[in-house]
Amino acid sequence: MRRLQRGDTIVIASHNPGKIREIDDLLRPYGVAPVSAGDLGISEPEETEATFAGNAQLKALHCARAGGRPALADDSGLEVQALEGAPGIYSARWAGPGKDFSSAMARVEREMAARNGHRMANFTAALCLAWPDGETHVFEGKVYGQLVWPPRGGEGFGYDPMFLPDGEALTFGEMEPLKKHAISHRARAFKLFVAACLEAG
Repeated sequence: MRRLQRGDTIVIASHNPGKIREIDDLLRPYGVAPVSAGDLGISEPEETEATFAGNAQLKALHCARAGGRPALADDSGLEVQALEGAPGIYSARWAGPGKDFSSAMARVEREMAARNGHRMANFTAALCLAWPDGETHVFEGKVYGQLVWPPRGGEGFGYDPMFLPDGEALTFGEMEPLKKHAISHRARAFKLFVAACLEAG
């Protein structure tokens, strides 16, 4: 497996400012320079796969080939047990074209209430590192917790204000970024990525 070296540039296959900021924070200690797909004028491909891993791979390959350098893509979302895993891979789409996660969180709460379901949920993140020649590696992380209502906190992004991780008193929306980065689904996937693709470099 090829590894990234200090000083390498990597394309972050996202146009989501919150996600780009999180991945940038995670990469910074390893001396890898991230550049976003948006900064390079690379379009977002249609997410047509049925899994987080499949969509992460699709996005990473698209950006690696378009940018001519390694690319890292994330596909992540909220899986609610009472909603049989929804919104899942459609987590961003539940927020609509305007990325209105206030309405997306309200929809989750409304649909859970309609089913009188328990509040257990998890976030899943799949990270894919792709090279322009088509080599890919996927790493997946999960964090489990409960959903709260009303949402709490203005940190993070997406569904963070309604997600209370197991064993914690603060939602992801209330946590300082460094605390969230230490325990999040993306951080857990990132640790696997580091071990496989960065540490020996």
